[in-house]
Amino acid sequence: MAIRPHLASDLSNAIALLVELTCERSERLRRFACEATRPRGVWCSHINELKSEPKRALPILEPLRDDTARYAQDPVGNWLNDASKTQSDWVRETCARWLDQSRRPETSKIAKRALRSIGKDP
Repeated sequence: MAIRPHLASDLSNAIALLVELTCERSERLRRFACEATRPRGVWCSHINELKSEPKRALPILEPLRDDTARYAQDPVGNWLNDASKTQSDWVRETCARWLDQSRRPETSKIAKRALRSIGKDP
């Protein structure tokens, strides 16, 4: 997480680079793409731009919305849960859209994790 300040200083470029990792075969790399941009890092600095505008990270989150690896699913739910602290309506809308577009159980698990702090209904 030492790279977070560098990512935050050029967020658009960082997101563009990290998007490529969302299609990698390794679930560790897919997870990294998501974790590196969490709005409210647990053991690291927050990324204020993503707290106020979480939609900027959709290029990273969208490809992971139905990832089959739980190791990659949990960070997506946690990412959205972080965003719900400041943008709960956006998180509800995003989860509702994802659930409407994908009937896969992985998407449902991610949405449930994402909504745990603000309610279960998207």
